[in-house]
Amino acid sequence: MAESLLSGLAIAAAVALLALAGYLIARRLARGHGELGTEAERARFTTLHLATRAAEHLRAGLEKGDTVRAARDLRAMLDCEGLAIAGVDGVLSVDGAEAYREAAARAIATRSGAKPQLHRAILGQGREAVDAVSAPILVTGVRAGTLVAFARSARPGLVRATGEAARWVSTQLELAELDASRAALAEAEVKALRAQISPHFIYNALTAIASFIHTDPAKARELVLEFADFTRYSFRRNGDFTTVAEELRSVDGYLRLERARFGDRLDVTLQIAPELLATVIPFLSVQPLVENAVRHGLESTERGGRVTITATDAGACALITVEDDGVGIDPELAREVLAGRAGGEHVGLRNVDTRLRQVYGDDFGLVVETNVGAGTLVTMRVPKSQPLHASEGRLAG
Repeated sequence: MAESLLSGLAIAAAVALLALAGYLIARRLARGHGELGTEAERARFTTLHLATRAAEHLRAGLEKGDTVRAARDLRAMLDCEGLAIAGVDGVLSVDGAEAYREAAARAIATRSGAKPQLHRAILGQGREAVDAVSAPILVTGVRAGTLVAFARSARPGLVRATGEAARWVSTQLELAELDASRAALAEAEVKALRAQISPHFIYNALTAIASFIHTDPAKARELVLEFADFTRYSFRRNGDFTTVAEELRSVDGYLRLERARFGDRLDVTLQIAPELLATVIPFLSVQPLVENAVRHGLESTERGGRVTITATDAGACALITVEDDGVGIDPELAREVLAGRAGGEHVGLRNVDTRLRQVYGDDFGLVVETNVGAGTLVTMRVPKSQPLHASEGRLAG
């Protein structure tokens, strides 16, 4: 009797403990469920999360982007049986049954107009029939592809949603084209800087080298090597970014060649914080500023002058300045130069300013302080942390 009573009490205690544990688990789950928000809030989060992931896969365009992963995310967004993404030359990727690939091709071949189109029973028969909804992907008004969603007995809601999804994809592709255009423009700016360096500087450098051939052959040989190193750096083809150290090495070569012309008339001072030498900067961004200082600030004066180059730590940014005590320019002309309204003069300033703004934003354009007869101080500011460009800068260095 006592044993059965003890057994009963043990069972009751176990049941009570299980009930308490169940209550605590349920309470924790309920709390976690509440922290996730309402059903509508969770649905919005899921949709935005999928859209963000799909956007990353599409920003390189349909042909170069990851349309396989994009199709997977878009299918989840539309909650359909399958989804296909097609370019102008055919189906690129399908998420779902492989049979949807051929069905998507048929839907694309029979679709017309700029609105979403419903294709009834495009695959299978009877209760197994699958409908398709196709919507054009337009980039600047031109058809770049088609989005095709599959579902059994597709309802009007899917038709509208597929149309909106296709419009969203179109926007991502337009952004991809904009990225490509900006990259092409940046490359064009680099080519313009190289073209600026070529005619004037190369002529003067070669003339200076020639003047030493008979009087000081060793000096001439040294200048030829400097010229080779400088041109190799300026006309390299790998990457749009470099490091402060690498850019200053090129500047030093440029100044050695200019000293061969100016002699004691050109005085140069460098004040560089050592911790900034590894900072990534746009390729050919400091050298054109130094050339501008020498060419426009000092070349026209008989006395020559001083060029001071500094790099200082300014918290999250590096400040790089190029200052000369030459003839200076009118402040209004400086504004015209940076605005691109001053013709071919000081093109180096304009190109560097444009590239800085393209890479880092308008807050990072050049600051030019000058006046007639008062010299010129040019300041450029770049972020010290640039994870997107760091590897390219290290490779270049």
